[in-house]
Formats: sequence, structure tokens, C-alpha cells
Amino acid sequence: MSRTAASYRTRTTGLNVPAVPPRVAGVQSTFMKNRYAPVILLICAAAAFFTFLAQAQQPAGDGKAKGDTKAKANGGGAPKAIAWPSPELPNGPIAVDTWLERGLQLVVTKGLNTPFSMVFPDSNTILITERGGKLRIVRNGVLDPAPVAGLPPIQAGGLTGLMDMALHPRFAENSLIYFSYNKPATDNSPEGLTLGRGRWNGSAITNFEDLFRAGIRVTGSGSRVLFGRDGMIYLTLGFGGDPPSATAMAPQDLGSLLGKVLRLRDDGTVPPDNPFVNRPGARPEIFTIGHRNPLGLALNPVTGDIWECEDGPNGGDEVNILAAGKNYGWPIVSNGRIYSGPRVSLDPYKEGLEPPVVYWVPAIAVSGLTFYSGDRYPNWKNNLFIGGLREGEVPRSGHLERLDFNGQWEELHREGMLRDLHNRIRDIRQGPDGLLYLLTDEANGALLRIDPAPPALQK
Repeated sequence: MSRTAASYRTRTTGLNVPAVPPRVAGVQSTFMKNRYAPVILLICAAAAFFTFLAQAQQPAGDGKAKGDTKAKANGGGAPKAIAWPSPELPNGPIAVDTWLERGLQLVVTKGLNTPFSMVFPDSNTILITERGGKLRIVRNGVLDPAPVAGLPPIQAGGLTGLMDMALHPRFAENSLIYFSYNKPATDNSPEGLTLGRGRWNGSAITNFEDLFRAGIRVTGSGSRVLFGRDGMIYLTLGFGGDPPSATAMAPQDLGSLLGKVLRLRDDGTVPPDNPFVNRPGARPEIFTIGHRNPLGLALNPVTGDIWECEDGPNGGDEVNILAAGKNYGWPIVSNGRIYSGPRVSLDPYKEGLEPPVVYWVPAIAVSGLTFYSGDRYPNWKNNLFIGGLREGEVPRSGHLERLDFNGQWEELHREGMLRDLHNRIRDIRQGPDGLLYLLTDEANGALLRIDPAPPALQK
């Protein structure tokens, strides 16, 4: 039987299809082409129109389309933020159980607006900074509705404003409190991060003076202040720019204060033994370099070392032990990714750059850290506590983390706590009563006190 008259099996489907004589097939082919040509042209025109429409809806650029596309491919730009506000906390007390300490209770003091930091001038008083520029006071567990007087004008914006505080090591004698804040621009100087101090008279700040002005506006990062055992001030300046930004290498530039930890005397001047004092072109205030966004400083109560935590981008949050003159790697190396997806570096470690003691993937947006050195929670002695604002870039995922270590300060356990609150934890401190206090970074923020279980439950 000829192939033109018989049915045959197609190679692709295996179905029996009637064969078509060559001449008839040619006529059918011409007819089909002519019949469907207008349809094909219409489909092509529609595809071109929708392509044009999609391009027209992209954000306006600067005319450098190829460069913009390449930058986004290499990590520029962040995905759209997810809007899902944290829930308001209950009035409390809130019952809490953890792995090692059971039967805890959270005592809640509400009425704060995006609090950032706290200090304890005496056993009954807590001073709390609000990033918007107010200093608040809690006495005997009650928040005073009126802000504390005596602070200078403060320029809030982004993640900056009124930030950290630290008591002078001889606070009992001189009543000095140190502040890091964003100073507004004046006729003589630009807006920028400033270290100042004032005296606490029991109800207000008096005799406020600026000690050091960085002259840098760092709206994408916060700042922390700590006194070391050497009596020196350690002040952090973050840097919000990520690769492929042209300024992303500022944390590696010794001529810039961005992405650095500074070391100053208590009067704001430079100590002569700072590591870069005699380096040509280097800022003498610099103690360490290569930081992204440091948001926590704490003294290790056993070793006296200064531990620092900093935010990575999407992953790569770190805890570091600071040492004079060391480079902590940003943005050369990181365990994280740029917000749009690409890795910061294929290898997170490089010779000559300090590796972190602890890191997070995904990020928890670390903020605030403290070592617990008291006796109110027996199983938490010398553990490290770190606040988390959100995990994996997802809202309502803020929580507190507890870490413990072996004798060489290598991490053993990591416990996430207070997840059920779904609130951002900005700061954590140990009070003079040996209890831990937390601040939630919310517009309806709160002060939380962790009360231990009654002795009967501890047994």
C-alpha cells in the first residue's frame, strides 16, 4: 500500500493519521497560510503592545537602561516590603516558658514610641530613648507621660534619631550620661551623628554638650555607645549602602568613618594609642573597620572583650569580638545575600579578615545584645542575649535569642524565645536588680521585664 494513500503513525505522538497526497498537501498548505495570516499578524501586534506596556510600567530611570538592568542583576534594588504591622501586646503579665528557665513572666509597660535604648541611673529609675527624639522615664514600673527635659534638637529620619545611651563609669560621682544622636544641620556644620553628654539631676538632663561630631548623615543605620574596661568610649557608625552601590566600599576606607567602630576618650578626644593614629590618610578615631550596620555592643563579663552585633543584608547577621585595628570584612566577604538575591561573596571567609563568632542565615535583624551576669536566672549565667527585629525578611517574626558557649567561647546552643509576641526586639539590658529588660521597636512600643519563676517552681 502506498504511503500517500495509507494512514501512518507519527513519530512524535504515535497516533494513526491519514496520509495526504503531495499535491493536495501543497494546496492545503497554501490555503492555510492565506487563511491564518491575518490572525498571526494580530497575535504579533498584541504581543508587541503588551511588551511595550510592561516596559512602560517599570520605574523611571536615568536613561541608562543597560546599566540599570546590569545593576539589578548584580543585586541592586530590594523586593517590595511586606506590610503587616506587629500586634499590640496584652497588658500582662504574660506567662513564658523557655528551655532552661520555666515559669517566667513578662511585666509589660506600654506607652513608648519606637524606643531604642535604656540605662538605669538608680535601682528605681529607667531612662529610655525614643528614636523620634524624646527621652522617657519609668519610675517604679510606671511610665511618666511627660518627656525628660534637657536634650538638644534631634533630627530623626530612617533608622536614626535619638539612639543609644551609656552611663559614665564614675556615674555615681559625676552623674554623666552619654548619648549618640543625629544632630540637625546648622549654618556651620552638616547634619550628622553626634556624641554628646549631659548631667542627670534626678529629673532632667542639664549642661548638655557635644563631644564629637562625625559630620556624616547615616539614616540607614543606628549607633551604639559603650564604655570599655579601659575607660574609653566605643561608638559605632554603620553604613546602609550595599553592593553594587559605588560607595559600598566606604567601610574599607580608612579615610571615612562609615562602617567603623570608633574609640574616644570620655571627653571626645582621640587616645594616642588608637591603631591608626599614625597612618597617613586614616581617621585617628577608628578602632575597627569593615562593619555594615552595628546595632549592639556589650562587654563580656568574663574576658572583658567587647562583643559587637551587626545586621547583614538578607542573611549574614554577625556577632564579632572587637580587637584594635582588625577588619571585619564588609563588603568584601559575608554570609549573606543582597536583598534582591545574589550572594555578597561566594566565599564568606578570606585571610586577613576576621570571621564572626556567630552568624545567621536567614537574618534575624539583630539589634541590642547583653551578657547575663546576674543570679536571678541560674541557668542563664554568662549567656548572650540578642534582640531580633524580623527573621528572613518576614514581618511579625521578631524575637529574642539566647546563646551559650563552651570554655573557648564557641557557640553550643541557640534558643529563640518570645516568638509568640510577634514583636520587634530592639534592645535588651540587665538592670541593677539582676533582671533582664527588653524594648520593642514598635510605634506602640513597650518595656518588658522578665521576672523569674517563684522559688517553688524553680525547684
